[in-house]
Amino acid sequence: MHVTKTIFRPTLLSVSLATMFTVVPAFSQEAASVDASESAEKIQVVGRRISETEIAIGTGEVTNTLAVTREALLSAPGGISGLKMLESLPGFNVQTDGALGLYEFGNSVNVRAFNLSQMGFVLNGVPMGRSDAFGGSPIFRYVDNENLASVVASPGAGDVSAPSYSTLGPIASYYSIDPSDHMGGMMSLTVGDDDLQRSFVKLETGDIDGFKAYVSRSKTDSDLWRGPGTIDREHIEGKAVYAFSAETSLEFSYVSNDFFDYDSPSATAATFANDYYYGYAESIPEGCVSAQPQVYDFNQDGSIDDSDFTPIFTGSNCTSYYEDRVNVRDDTLYSLQFDTYISDNMQFTGTYYFEDKAGYGVSPDSYTNTLGIYQRQAAAGLDVVHPRGVQYGLSSVGGDRKGLVAGFSLELDNNHIEFGAWREKDTYNRTQKRLNKTGGSADGEVISDEVAYYRRDYTSVRETTQLYLKDTISLLDDALKLEVGLKSLSVDYRLDGYRDYNDYEINSQVGYGPQSVGGKFSKHFLPSIGAVYSVNETDQLFASFSQNYALPQGTDDIYSLAISFEPETPEGEEADNVELGYRTNQETFNAALALFYTRFDNRLFASNVLNPATQQPEAFYINGGASEAYGFELSGVYQPEMFEKALYLNANISYKHATLIDGFGANPEGSKLADSPDWIMTGGITYEPTEWLVANVSAKYTSSRFTDYAETYEMDSYTIVSAYIDLGGVNPFGMPENVSLRFNVDNLFDKEVLSFAFVGSAFYRPLNPRNFQASLTVAF
Repeated sequence: MHVTKTIFRPTLLSVSLATMFTVVPAFSQEAASVDASESAEKIQVVGRRISETEIAIGTGEVTNTLAVTREALLSAPGGISGLKMLESLPGFNVQTDGALGLYEFGNSVNVRAFNLSQMGFVLNGVPMGRSDAFGGSPIFRYVDNENLASVVASPGAGDVSAPSYSTLGPIASYYSIDPSDHMGGMMSLTVGDDDLQRSFVKLETGDIDGFKAYVSRSKTDSDLWRGPGTIDREHIEGKAVYAFSAETSLEFSYVSNDFFDYDSPSATAATFANDYYYGYAESIPEGCVSAQPQVYDFNQDGSIDDSDFTPIFTGSNCTSYYEDRVNVRDDTLYSLQFDTYISDNMQFTGTYYFEDKAGYGVSPDSYTNTLGIYQRQAAAGLDVVHPRGVQYGLSSVGGDRKGLVAGFSLELDNNHIEFGAWREKDTYNRTQKRLNKTGGSADGEVISDEVAYYRRDYTSVRETTQLYLKDTISLLDDALKLEVGLKSLSVDYRLDGYRDYNDYEINSQVGYGPQSVGGKFSKHFLPSIGAVYSVNETDQLFASFSQNYALPQGTDDIYSLAISFEPETPEGEEADNVELGYRTNQETFNAALALFYTRFDNRLFASNVLNPATQQPEAFYINGGASEAYGFELSGVYQPEMFEKALYLNANISYKHATLIDGFGANPEGSKLADSPDWIMTGGITYEPTEWLVANVSAKYTSSRFTDYAETYEMDSYTIVSAYIDLGGVNPFGMPENVSLRFNVDNLFDKEVLSFAFVGSAFYRPLNPRNFQASLTVAF
């Protein structure tokens, strides 16, 4: 089926169209629709784009646990980042670069008192580790929206059984769908603004004597929305399940993500006020290159090196060429999960996983900046070569992560006891150096054996052990459920190699040399207690308290500052989380309200300084003592009777007051936490008058916020509006029921505003302009 539609964007010269596929035929009516006999027995709001009520509002949970289930995920644009799936949940301030949010250095999440690096992410029971773009395992590399069953998040107090050394409370769990019982599949094609082209293909084996599996491949290609450059993502997922019996199964999962993109710059507010589409240069600027007097390199014995040349001087404006700013990642994750009942009342689940990580990033360096470092390292006797001009700044990353998660679940009369362990070894390799290019030009070929200077070459290892025990006690004829849990976390950290400049050279003399530094971070008594009380069949009260401990965020950055032989060991970060809430599930509406208080000790605050080589912010960390946050989160769906379940409204309202308890540096006590808006509100209207049409308009408001802790730089509040129309399924037009078409538009009113900030600096990233997609699905 060929679809042609023309939509104009006033701010762009190009006109574009987008097409995306959902994962099941005809709006997944079998999975998303509610059978009439079931709806008569169950009091709840129903709709093809409403998340299943019990999961969406966290029925039965002792914490504020909310979810986006498959029904709601079907409305998302094809290829969106895994982080953007959280932005519809209350309390989550998610900022990404571009309509799909695929640029890895343009992501931030803020929830209550925490940021992205202080959250925990889990995929089908596999911990995702840290979210760093360098060496981490950010969730967006490992999921495709079409394969997700749900995203379940606890903004304040995740379960003690969740494996994570980074969370101080918040946990987001991603669950992929199981293979279908029926042989089949689906195919898709996506085109859109910024020359977006995306394909998705999925094949299902169906049930073959207890075995069933699927494999999918998506390919995403797009231009950057500002400046030259492209995004190229190939993503493969596979899942196979074999059921030995009703009690025992084995599941294998595979994810491969091959990613390449070009950088886009951050800048000051004044820069974007002058040019909202400011980007890197498509060609090398004229007049910025000038030859310098001929120089000679000298061999270590004092003789002249025959490879003498005339260097090229390049100022900072000559390092803006986009081809010299790329990011490449190649990540693979394997997991094997065994699930069985040891006895009638005891279940065992064990998951082994292995992740292989590789990649590199490139940013240029000017001749003058390189020259000074080269001269010092050459004087110290390092094997370096005189810079030729613009330097090729290579940062390589690699390593692997392997671990085992094992858990037991024991059912007794009034007790549900869970206990288990998690063990992981995460090995990370990083190098940084500057290489010459032919002719000293930014568009020259890289000369891999001409190193102008060295910066880093180290391996860090994290060995993690977590133990947990939890008892869920049912009281008052199951009306009251009490959870008592305890967790122990221990992380051994080690970094070996050249940490930074001073290990190579100090004042033109030999530096410290390769070092071995590290520390042990452990807390063996981390309690949690919670209760949920069912007032009646529709209403619940819940309350919880938990203590959490985490490996300091930015540990590699802290230990790779070569300021001495042995840096001072930082304190592990700690947080106390308290919640009190209410949830209700009525025939025409459901809602959840949570009041929260969080205290955060030994907090390492991320700040940024301007790197003179890249002219972009670079993070460092400061211990700012304690901070706190309190507020509320309210979410719900309302389906007025007068519209006969054809229209429903959803809304989330979050308020928080987050401040420093202890001031640090020039940041006084009582200052607001950076990048932490007081108010976040989302709302939407969905209309589905027939079986073949669903339409939605939604809006999100983010209040003003400071980007630093001294309350110097303030970002404006803004509201962004999005919409979609879904067509397909049973229809009076004679169209095949296995074909559906959806149109998505992001930033409907083309709002221009700064939406992303580098904490502690005056550097920002702007919100993407209006972006159109159209979505076509064919399932078989």
